Amino acid sequence: MKKNAIHIATALAIILFLGLSVVETVRDKQFDLHCTQYIKRAADASTVETAKEELAKAISYAEEHGMTEGNTSIIMKQPKNDVGFWYRNMKNAYQELDNLPDDSSALEKANVLMKVRESLVDQGESSVMVTLPQDLSIFPNNVLYFWVGAFSRVYLCLMLLLEGVRFWNNNVVY
Repeated sequence: MKKNAIHIATALAIILFLGLSVVETVRDKQFDLHCTQYIKRAADASTVETAKEELAKAISYAEEHGMTEGNTSIIMKQPKNDVGFWYRNMKNAYQELDNLPDDSSALEKANVLMKVRESLVDQGESSVMVTLPQDLSIFPNNVLYFWVGAFSRVYLCLMLLLEGVRFWNNNVVY
């Protein structure tokens, strides 16, 4: 009976771990499609109107999903994971674009577009990356995902260790 309970608990931990992985992957893809790609398009836009249009979509997604305040860090609240700063930065970039007079010169428009690009993306070693708090796609459930993932990983490691010990003890010739 005890062995069956351990097998059931192990199966549940595996299902929990795999389910969590699938949900995280789906949420990450949805966030990429509905927010990150629009931010990147706004940063790459060649006109103020296009940049405003694309950035408005990202801002709308952030607002609809409660990504306006908080921090994605679990243990230490790091400034790089400040959701409020990220959201305000997008809103300020949009305001810069929106406040630009229609009769602005091409140079003024280009300067604002460059400023917006610099505030939305970072130049990496080999590519341009959208500036985002880490694990924003699972926000505001970062703590839940962390603890469920940690529990299932630790439990599975312990079960593998116990099975290894059990296998070793059954196959050792004295």
